[in-house]
Amino acid sequence: MSDLTGAIWRKSTRSGGNGGNCVEVADNLPNVVGVRDSKDPAGPALTFSREVWREFIEDVKANH
Repeated sequence: MSDLTGAIWRKSTRSGGNGGNCVEVADNLPNVVGVRDSKDPAGPALTFSREVWREFIEDVKANH
């Protein structure tokens, strides 16, 4: 498990303010990107290498 100490979490600008289903991303850490459920910030978080996260984002954009 990666250390997410110092993570700065942010929601998508496309997320509504109604408390819906959102994820938060922390991409300020040097070697890892964290993803967590915005409704459960103390809960578990997934971690991805920067390379894998970049590939995921590129795939999402290409198939949007």
